Amino acid sequence: MENFILKNENAIYYETNFSCDNVIFLSLGKENFFITDARYTIEAKEYAKNCEVIESSDLIETTKDILKKNNIKKLFFDPNDFSYASYSNLRKDIATIFEEKPNFSKMKRLIKIESEIKLLKKAAILGREGFDNFANFIQENGKNKSEKELFFQAFKYMTKKAKYDVSFNPIVAINQNAAKPHALPTKKKLKKNDLILVDAGIKYKRYCSDRTCTSSVNFKNFNFTREQKFKNKRYQKIYDIVLNAQEKAINEARTGMKASNIDKIARDYIEKSGFGKYFVHSTGHGVGLDIHEYPNINNKNDLIIEDNMVFTIEPGIYLPNEFGVRIEDTVVMQNGKAVIL
Repeated sequence: MENFILKNENAIYYETNFSCDNVIFLSLGKENFFITDARYTIEAKEYAKNCEVIESSDLIETTKDILKKNNIKKLFFDPNDFSYASYSNLRKDIATIFEEKPNFSKMKRLIKIESEIKLLKKAAILGREGFDNFANFIQENGKNKSEKELFFQAFKYMTKKAKYDVSFNPIVAINQNAAKPHALPTKKKLKKNDLILVDAGIKYKRYCSDRTCTSSVNFKNFNFTREQKFKNKRYQKIYDIVLNAQEKAINEARTGMKASNIDKIARDYIEKSGFGKYFVHSTGHGVGLDIHEYPNINNKNDLIIEDNMVFTIEPGIYLPNEFGVRIEDTVVMQNGKAVIL
């Protein structure tokens, strides 16, 4: 693409190695412009690469001035990037034609380069350490703690006491609350033999990790490993189905497959087990600078999977008013197969 405009922070970071919460990035042929306000110009000049940093008190007007000065006839933009108000102001009194190209930055980031995979692997390792530290807290201090308290502790241990940022707000759900895929924490307290679902991740140099564990609660040997033994037989049955579906999808995923085929592997297993209608979301999503990137691993996506794509595999079964189980790992496609990060 010759000429394009970006407003999304992570999209701009991908282009320049720096971003902030008030910036417009213009790429016009071989010239790139990082337009921001006085709060960020010092850092932008220090860190932003391959672009000219321009300080402005009105980013839209400065952008229009540059477009007029360079006589830009056509400019690609992502309609998801702009509010209606900023887009309307941008188009006002200007001859440039704005051509929609939804999610073009995410498409550029679809296949990760080696340095990105290293960062994603580091994020995954740090995320796993966060889970282990949180497990230690639950074992020693988790009894009778509410989901709200456990949510706070998950935040603390995942981030190593704020050394890292979270990829998203952790999900901590006990028994019935785990039947909600994106459960909000409640005052429900943790007891022995409960089921607890934890979905969490951290950012390392802006790259995200994402993992979900469902565990049986005891306070002697609590952990987030995949080998879980539940006293409740129904918990165990559903857990084993989800784990088998997840492992099957990981083991059978191949480059050259359609994304929908990976979804089908997990979904078919759960359907054959009699719980298909309780698997209510897609099997996975891409992970990178954004926690949700491409490729989407769902039953409608015919995108061909290639090496160096990174995505989650996270089937789940959610039984309303009873409980839910989700098991998630982030994988990278390497040498034709899925490798857990």
